[in-house]
Order: sequence, then C-alpha cells, then structure tokens
Amino acid sequence: MANQKIITLDNLSLQDIVEGESEFIPLLSSEDEEEMNKEVLPKELPILPLRNMVLFPGVVIPITAGRDKSIELLNVANKGDKTIGVVGQIDENTEDPTMDDIYHQGTVAKILKVLKLPDGNITVILQGKKRFDIVEMIQTEPYLKATVSERIETRPEETDKEFAALVDSIKEVAVEIIKESPNIPSEASFAIENIDSKSFLINFVSSNMNLSVEEKQNLLQINDLKERAFETLKLMNLELQKLELRNTIQTKVRIDLDQQQKEYFLHQQMKTIQEELGGFSNEEEFADMRNRAAKKHWSEKVNERFKKELLKFQRMNPQVAEFGIQRNYLELLLELPWDKSSKDNFDLKHAQKVLDKDHYGIEEVKKRVLEHIAVLKLRKDMKSPILCLYGPPGVGKTSIGKSIADALGREYVRISLGGLRDEAEIRGHRKTYIGAMPGRIIQSIKKAKTSNPVFLLDEIDKLSSGNNGDPSSALLEVLDPAQNSDFYDNFLEMGYDLSKVMFIATSNSLSTIQPALRDRMEIIEMNGYTIEEKVEIGKKHLLPKQLKEHGLEPNVITVGKKQMEFIVSRYTRESGVRGLDKQLAHVARGIAKAIVMDEEFNKKLTEADIEKILGTPRFESDKYENNDVAGVVTGLAWTSVGGDILFIESIISKGKGGLSITGNLGNVMKESATIALEYIKAHADELGISQEVLESYKVHIHVPEGATPKDGPSAGITMLTSIVSTLTQKKVKSGLAMTGEITLRGKVLPVGGIKEKILAAKRANIKEIILCKENKKDIDEIKAEYLKGLTFHYVDKMREVLDIAITNQKVKGYKTFSTTKEEKR
Repeated sequence: MANQKIITLDNLSLQDIVEGESEFIPLLSSEDEEEMNKEVLPKELPILPLRNMVLFPGVVIPITAGRDKSIELLNVANKGDKTIGVVGQIDENTEDPTMDDIYHQGTVAKILKVLKLPDGNITVILQGKKRFDIVEMIQTEPYLKATVSERIETRPEETDKEFAALVDSIKEVAVEIIKESPNIPSEASFAIENIDSKSFLINFVSSNMNLSVEEKQNLLQINDLKERAFETLKLMNLELQKLELRNTIQTKVRIDLDQQQKEYFLHQQMKTIQEELGGFSNEEEFADMRNRAAKKHWSEKVNERFKKELLKFQRMNPQVAEFGIQRNYLELLLELPWDKSSKDNFDLKHAQKVLDKDHYGIEEVKKRVLEHIAVLKLRKDMKSPILCLYGPPGVGKTSIGKSIADALGREYVRISLGGLRDEAEIRGHRKTYIGAMPGRIIQSIKKAKTSNPVFLLDEIDKLSSGNNGDPSSALLEVLDPAQNSDFYDNFLEMGYDLSKVMFIATSNSLSTIQPALRDRMEIIEMNGYTIEEKVEIGKKHLLPKQLKEHGLEPNVITVGKKQMEFIVSRYTRESGVRGLDKQLAHVARGIAKAIVMDEEFNKKLTEADIEKILGTPRFESDKYENNDVAGVVTGLAWTSVGGDILFIESIISKGKGGLSITGNLGNVMKESATIALEYIKAHADELGISQEVLESYKVHIHVPEGATPKDGPSAGITMLTSIVSTLTQKKVKSGLAMTGEITLRGKVLPVGGIKEKILAAKRANIKEIILCKENKKDIDEIKAEYLKGLTFHYVDKMREVLDIAITNQKVKGYKTFSTTKEEKR
C-alpha cells in the first residue's frame, strides 16, 4: 500500500491541510455506486493533468494545484457543475503538458471541497466517478478541454464464486499489508472491512498501492473488472512479500544498529569522562599508532599483522584486562627496530685503538674481534658469530663487550643470566596470560633501537632449570647462527631476525653450560693477569676511574709502579682486578676524607701512606714455605677465581702400611695419591726405599685448609714428590712448585689453567716450576715479560720430577728408617 494517509468517504480529515477543517463523508455503498453509474457523462470536460497519481472511480483524493492553468480550471469548475476530467501525466517533469504528454484514459471527478492556501496554491478534494477516453482536444487555453466518451466496464455475474474469492483475498491481503506497513494508519483496516462494493474495493486498493503511475494507469485501463481484480491481487501479493522481506531486514539491521549505537554512546561517554579527567581519547591513540605505522618500512607480513591487531584493539572494551596487553603488543611492534641498523665502522686501526685504550692485555680477545671486523669488511653479509669469554671473575669479560660495541660503532645491551630459571624470560609469555610481556631478548633489542647491537649475555654458566622450563634450552635458538634469523618470541607471535646481532657470552666455568649450548659458541679463554699487568691496569684505568667517581681531580695523587705493586701483592689475591679496584676505591675515599678535613697528605703516595689508609697488609708477599721439613711440596692449582698455590704434606707413622688422606679432597686427588704410593711401592728399589719401611709404616697425606674443597687432575706429581721426600727424609728443592698428573706407568700428563697457575707462582715468589712437556705450548702463548724470573722444567716421566725436586740433602734432625742392603753396606 502507498506510504500516504488514506482518505476515505468514511473518515475525511483535513487537519493536516488547514487546522480545524474536517468533514464527515459516508463510505461509498453499493447503492451510491449504482446512482453514480446512472449519472450521464458530459460530452466535453476540462482536463486536469496530475503529475504523480491516478484517480480511480469512487476514490477520494486530495490534490494541490500550483500551475496557473490548473488553478484557473479548478476555480471555473468549482463555480460551475464541479465536474472535471482527471488524467495522468506521462512525464511528471513536463511543466505545460499537451495532448502528447498525458494519458488518453482518465476518470471523471467531482470537486468536493476547495481550500485556498496562503502561498497562492489551492488544495482540492476530488472523488472519482466514471472512466473515460479522450476523443479530441478542443481547447488548450486557458486550460485543457476535450471531448470524451465513457469507458464501459465489464462486470462478472453476482454468482461468480471465483470473483467473490478474489475480492475476499484482496481484503485479506490488504489487511496484512496495512499490518506490515508502519506508515499506513491502523484505521485503514477498518475502512477496508467496511467497504461492501466489490468494484470500489478494487479501485480503492489499486489507488492506494505503492505502484508507479504507469502501473496504476494500466490497472485503470483494464475494462474487465474480474481481470483487474486478478492483476490487483498479484501486485498486492508482490508488495506484501517486499514488505515482509524489508521488515525482516530492518529488524536485523535495527538490532545491529542498536548495539552499535549503544557501544558508540558508551564510548562517547567514556571519551567525555576521560577528557574531563585530563586524559585523552582512544581515538587519538589509534590515530597516533596508525601514523607511526605509516612511517615504518617493515615487511608486508608485519604490516598486515599490525593492521589486524590494531583493528582488534579498537573493538576492545578499555575496561578488560586484555586491553592493556593488546596496547603493549602494538607498542612493541611499533618500537622494535624492524628496519633500522647502525652502520658498522670497519676501520681496524680505530678498533685496535679503542680496544687498547679500554683494556690492557687480553691480546687473544682483541685479535679475534679484529679478525671478525676484517671479515665483515670483506663480505658484508657474514652472520655474527657467538663468542663466549671464559675465565675467572674480574678479568674484564663483561667490560670487553662495551669496548667491542664502541669499536664497531654499534649499540650495546647487556642482560645478566645469573640465577635465571624461567624459560619465559628468554622466549616471553603468551598473550593469554595477564601481565604478559616479551622475553628479555626482544625487550633488549627494543631498548637498543637497532637490529644489530652488541648483545652481552652475562654469566651464561649460571643459568638454572626450574618448574617453568629450561632457559638454557631456549637460548639454543638465540645462539644458533643457522636458526636465529627467525627467532620466535611467544609474546611477539612471529619471527624476529637476530642474525645481525653480535652475541657475546661470559662464563666463569664451562662445566655447568649445557653441552648443546656450549657447542654453538666459540670459546675464548681469558686468563688472569700477571702482577705486571695488574700494575698497568691499576695505573691506567682503575685509579683514574676511582678518582673521578669520588669527585677528585685526576692529578690529586700519583701512585708509582712500586706502590701499585705493593697494593696488588699485599692487599689482593685474585686472578682479576676487581679486588684491586676496591682497594683503590678505599685509597680514593681516604684522600677525599683528608681533603674535606683539611688534613695534609702526600700527593705521591708511599707504601707507608698506603698502609695507613688500607691498614695492615692482608697477605704476605712471599707465601712460599721453606723446605726444612720433609714431605712439604708446593703445588699449583686452578680455581674459579684464578690460580693459587697449595701445600701438600705427608708423614709416616708405625702401622701395617696403607694410606690415609685428609684435607677435603675430591675423588680425583684421592686417586692421584693412591697411584703415587703404588708407583713408589713398585719402584722402591730404584728410589732407595726399603720394602720393610713401606710395609711397616703408614703414609698420611694432608692438604691444609681442609674447609675448602679441593679436586682436580693436577696434583699427582706433587703428591709423589711429597711421599718420596717423607720416606727418604730428603729436602725438596727451595723455591720450587709443580703441577701435573701421573699414571701407573710413570708418565706425567699435561693439565690446564697454566697461565693462572703461573700467575699464582709469581705472586708466591716461586722461582722454578715443573710442568709436563706438553704444557710448553701454553707457556709459549704467554708474553716473555710476564715470565721474567721463572725457570721451567719440562718433564715426561715421574722419575724426572724426583730428580729435579728431591735434593740429596737430608732435613735437619731427620729420622733414620730401615734402608736397603746397598745403603747398609
């Protein structure tokens, strides 16, 4: 049905036209219709063209006339018999229609009421009477006028059941259309029900259906009433289907729109509240993220991921916990240096200068870094190797990373892995967890703001496993040059290229590093420093640093080489220089105190000045013990904090032979002691030891400082020498130390940690050292200046050790044991 107000003879209201004007007109009954049909059609009629409507017989419609010809026609007709001919206009845009611009079939209309409007137009209420055909146009001015002939309508018999069913169906469908259409007033259904004239019902429905002028005109031109009823019902069913479909769609859309409008209003209220509180709206945040993303030169894959996650972020309720996680994720994508790398400085001379300035010694490390820079300069596409600096604490493993970064011109980042036991610290948390964040690898890359920094993994040997996975296993992908080009972080949820990163790990011990992880790294050993190296490091690096940190001028004091060596040897006992750094900080504090309190002090510190500040020396400069007692031999040991000397003592007592060991020794050292004694028993005659002594006396070996655990394959020849010295009561050569392992065949085996052991020997004022011949290569790697004052004896057999270490001089007050037959003679 048409979306307009239905005006019927039953209820005519003009309140929408002129306030207060209304008139009651009865419905067109069958009797009225018969009377109307008896009316004689005039031969000539003034013709009123209508732009967008068609008038049917019996139907009442209001029209508004604005054209001068139409107003003139209505005024004249209203003063006369009030009868006019109404036709449809083919093109509604035609302003002055002629015969060719109008349909030639129309309806005779009776003027019921004329109302003049304030704007000069007039509104007319018309009622259709009969249909007509235009025969000839006889007048065009001041309005159209034509001769007409009546158009006869063919009606079915009253007993035609099919026609009756058609009319009933029309009523039912009309009522359904009125119910489905929100724009048709409900009273229209009452009008439909009260119409008893079949032809008027058909005309009324045809007039009010939502059809085009052409479709209504076609209905008007059908002469057979039954055929017109059938066509009307078809069009009504089509309109009903359209209405039902439109209403279904509108219902769905209205639900969606209502939800969207609700969310929109809530977001607008939240935005207003945030602005009132001094915050900013989420829209500003979204726009800022989009602008930042537009400036990124990242891959298409990352770009698509960002757009998807941003859209998801925009749809989130800011009150849910995931909102903050999603924001952090988008910020991570924007802040990661996907496309940014610092330019490498391949100047080897510059790199050498930086490394020499920052670190004294560690020539092997410097050499390896320079080799790497040289290869990068030649190839430009070499994947960064994974270096592992291995050595005792305080030797500069951590600080070398910063120097390498400065030499290459790269950013520097460092993470400490000591005690880390959660795999998520490396790989990150999944976004499903509250408080999720990326792993420390990705976080550090973001902090560096470049994709090729120097990355220091400090204390990699102190990683541990816990209930939350194995971090060392998670590092396998990070430190594998063949895999880290697509490192997967659980929070990032996509691969990130770590192949440009130069990873440097530090470790105090290799034994605690997972074998697979150790295999992926290039081990570079950093041994301890000699006294000479420590003196230079103290003068050139540590003292200036401590003076600056304590607010002192660089030249406020000077410490000579002899005084620096006094601090090194008498106040520290280590492989590195961390303890020396602390002592120099103590000196700086003492000078700062003297300055503040206006106390006098020597600008050139003497040993007495140093002792006054640092107190009584903690260590003796000569730790070596004399050789007046048989069975006391100096050995060399490697510890996690560097090299050290240890004393092995042995005595014999009455018993049935055998061996006892004390001093908190490990299994390896116990085995060495057992092998040494068995070798002596097997070669007693060669060593001048009586079998009676071996069977009548029990040997006891002790290593002092029993509270300290000791173990390792380096004390075999020391124990051998100690037992032989005790059994023969002969002195051990003065100023001698040794290290090496033994076998039952009498062979001396090489050991490790040679440099640290040599440094320990120098600190103890040792003059001679016995080593395995195979350890000579380790001595050759040490600078000759650091070996000054040391004599090395390289041996291959245990008998050679005894020949060098055992003198023919008996100890003072020696005890005579049973001897061999040769000695008795």
